[in-house]
Amino acid sequence: MAENIFTDENFDKEVLKSDLPVMVDFYADWCGPCRMLAPIVEEIAEEMKGKWKVGKLNVDEATAVAGKYSVQSIPTLMFFKDGKVVDMLLGFRPKDTILEKME
Repeated sequence: MAENIFTDENFDKEVLKSDLPVMVDFYADWCGPCRMLAPIVEEIAEEMKGKWKVGKLNVDEATAVAGKYSVQSIPTLMFFKDGKVVDMLLGFRPKDTILEKME
C-alpha cells in the first residue's frame, strides 16, 4: 500500500505541516464509489512519490478532521499546499482528472 493513512491524531503533522503538497482521499469502507476510487488513488500515490504525499482518511474514524473540512459527501479528494486546501474534487473521478489537479 503506497498511500498514507491519515487520522485525527496525525493529520496536522502528516498533512498540514508536510513539506510536499498532499492529496487526501476522504472515504468510508461502506462507500461504493470510494472502493472504485481506491485503486486509482493507490496508482497515483506510486506515480507521484517524492512530488506529492497521497493518503486516505476514513471519515467514520477521523470525524474531527472530516468535520473541520465540512466533508458532506464521499469520496472527496482535497489537495493541500502549505497547510491550506487549494483544490478539491467531489465524487468518483477518472485518474487523468485527478492528475490534472495535481499539476
